[in-house]
Amino acid sequence: MSIVVEQRGLDPAPAGEVASPRRRRLIGLACLVVLLAGAAVLSLVVGARALAPAEVWQGLFGDPGTDQQLTEITLIVQTLRVPRTVLAIVAGVALGVAGALIQGHTRNPIADTGLLGVNSGASFAVVLAVYLFGLGNPLQYLWFAFLGAAVAGVLVFGLSSLGRGAGNPLTLVLAGQGITVFLAAMTAAVALSDKQSLSVLRFWNAGSVQGVGFDVIGITAIFVGAGLVLALLNLPALNLLNLGDDVARGLGVNIVAGRTIGVVAVTLLAGAATAACGPIAFLGLMVAHVARWLTGPDYRWLVPYAGLLGAIVLLLGDIVGRLVVRPAELQAGIVIAVVGAPFFAALVWLGKFRQA
Repeated sequence: MSIVVEQRGLDPAPAGEVASPRRRRLIGLACLVVLLAGAAVLSLVVGARALAPAEVWQGLFGDPGTDQQLTEITLIVQTLRVPRTVLAIVAGVALGVAGALIQGHTRNPIADTGLLGVNSGASFAVVLAVYLFGLGNPLQYLWFAFLGAAVAGVLVFGLSSLGRGAGNPLTLVLAGQGITVFLAAMTAAVALSDKQSLSVLRFWNAGSVQGVGFDVIGITAIFVGAGLVLALLNLPALNLLNLGDDVARGLGVNIVAGRTIGVVAVTLLAGAATAACGPIAFLGLMVAHVARWLTGPDYRWLVPYAGLLGAIVLLLGDIVGRLVVRPAELQAGIVIAVVGAPFFAALVWLGKFRQA
């Protein structure tokens, strides 16, 4: 092989130059893991009652015995802060990965997971479950929320597969917007006609990781795990799909199968996270762009970065929400929306500015 290279006058690239981008990306992943661990520790420490790291350690592993103060610390750490920290990590990873996937499959840089109608489908299902069956426990309406998200995703994908524009990213976006508007109207109609449904929807729609137990987190983690497996399987095809459908088809990619796996992965990830936390807008949009800036367009690196960034941002949003109106709390979804809306506006403005 070296003889052929010399005959063609081509010098093989030095090994250091080839390995350098990979090394930088691996170092970046390691840094994100460290940041995530730090944010998780901070999440256990910060709250209406601030705890020292030593107290958190005692609350996690110590035996309170008859010590009333240690018993109180154990209750705060194990039943309140640990579950919300774990849920923030699980949901953040799910929404980050889903955001990167949906932007890749639609080739739309301002696409968010709500584009597939997942958020509106889950909201409508929750309101319907409360209105028809009087459900009020998160574990009860979790299944309805996930089912609503899944049905909305299937409907959007089915509509985008019909007609001349079948499989076209633009058709997927238009179908998603149509379903989203319809379901939002239906949700408002049901909620405004029933006080209990409106009360549940008002809190759930804010997007929060508090008040959820490990029973809900366990179910959520199963669906998120399945979605992550499909996402990883989808990455090679997604890289080729971003070269254009004709190029991808010429390279042997099954366009329908690749896009179907991607949509199913997004539905599982965003549906499970939305069902557990409520809709959290802009998270997937923001972290996907930051991940692309750090890694480039290769989805084999972009998706893991987006997942870790999603968990970090959701954790930090929850922490900030505990501090800004202390001793009360502000939902993480509100905090992220306050940051995400200007981020979205900046993306649109910069996009127009570059086109001008």
